[in-house]
Amino acid sequence: MKKSFGISIVALAVVGGVIWVYGPEIREKVTPSASGTTATAPRQGSAQAPIPVDIRQVGTGAVRQQIEAIGSLRSDESVVVRPEIAGRVSEILFEEGQPVKRGAPLLRLDAAIARAQVNQARASITLSRANFSRAKELADRGAGTQRTLDEAQAKMSTDEAALALAQATLDKSTLSAPFDGILGLRQVSVGDYVNPGQTIANIESVEQLKVDFRIPEIYAQVIASGQAIRVRLDGFPGATFDGRVYAIDPAIDPNGRAVILRARLPNADKKLRPGMFARVTLIVEERPNAVLIPETALMPMGRDVFAFRVIDGKAVQTRLRTGLRRGGEVEVLEGLQAGDTIVSEGAQKLRDGQFVRASKLAGS
Repeated sequence: MKKSFGISIVALAVVGGVIWVYGPEIREKVTPSASGTTATAPRQGSAQAPIPVDIRQVGTGAVRQQIEAIGSLRSDESVVVRPEIAGRVSEILFEEGQPVKRGAPLLRLDAAIARAQVNQARASITLSRANFSRAKELADRGAGTQRTLDEAQAKMSTDEAALALAQATLDKSTLSAPFDGILGLRQVSVGDYVNPGQTIANIESVEQLKVDFRIPEIYAQVIASGQAIRVRLDGFPGATFDGRVYAIDPAIDPNGRAVILRARLPNADKKLRPGMFARVTLIVEERPNAVLIPETALMPMGRDVFAFRVIDGKAVQTRLRTGLRRGGEVEVLEGLQAGDTIVSEGAQKLRDGQFVRASKLAGS
């Protein structure tokens, strides 16, 4: 009797252990249905519900690589009018701040002495030419010497040079505009005695302006003549002015380790002025139809960058090669095309091949 009781206890223990170990599996396989019958339950993980994510189509847009710099506006042409000879100002022929045409007389110096020197030189040249003519005639007839002819010719050449010098001095007593422009403020008055090199007034050509600006030498490989610029000026808030680079200094400035560029800026209405402080944006490269996706769609993994394309309801992990960035979007150079459908948000919770569904439309 005691022996049977011991065997029964051992049997119960074995059955209990089996139920403890395999109970969850048994309960999973045999589950009462709503009708009271038993049905086989699906194994956990065998049916995968689509994961809600934000989905959008890949679009296109313009992107540009640009460099910010500061610079200054300069006149297209600029000169300070200065006399080459000394003299007293006898007449001022221009109005300050007014337009002037090339060749227009601006100022005259007292030319009485220069005019007298011209008359004297003309009288001398008349005599020397007559002497040379007689000496040549005698030499041709054999009645004169070659020395006399040579001396007469030398005297005539000297007098011709003296006349040219006197005429040049007389011409320089009148100062003229070297190009079309606008006159600045004059620095002399009638009756002033001026010396060579003394400032009379400045002339600025402002139909178009130059913009000088500096770019760090690290960008020396990407700058080129012909690139576009956009200029913002403190004097014109909110306005931008377009220009184009036409010259690059071949030498790097050793003081700032920068490349100096010069661009032209149209100024037909003449509202821009030389000397203005300019904020310059140099447009290195611009692509109007770049493939763009939101930055939130990117998944960096080591040195690679991925995004999930949505194909037949599945998220397919795709390696990308990216380019420029603009305002929360990134350019895709390889891996995607315009019109592809991607996961724009929620990619961090996905694995390759998982089913997804749209939680909301892009832009809603």
